[in-house]
Amino acid sequence: MPRPGSHKYDIRRSRLRNRLDDHGFPDERADQLANEILRNPRGAKARLLQVARKFVPRPGQRGA
Repeated sequence: MPRPGSHKYDIRRSRLRNRLDDHGFPDERADQLANEILRNPRGAKARLLQVARKFVPRPGQRGA
């Protein structure tokens, strides 16, 4: 895992942030999530599940 502030970390962060932004997250929220995911890769899956539950409607339900 690259260290925060390194060139590799910045590249990974910007790519992840752009993917989140492309999926409809606001700029600031995408930035926060990208940092959080890269700093805590083990907790990233659980965190993404929480985010998905909040923003992605379940099958058979309409979006809020």
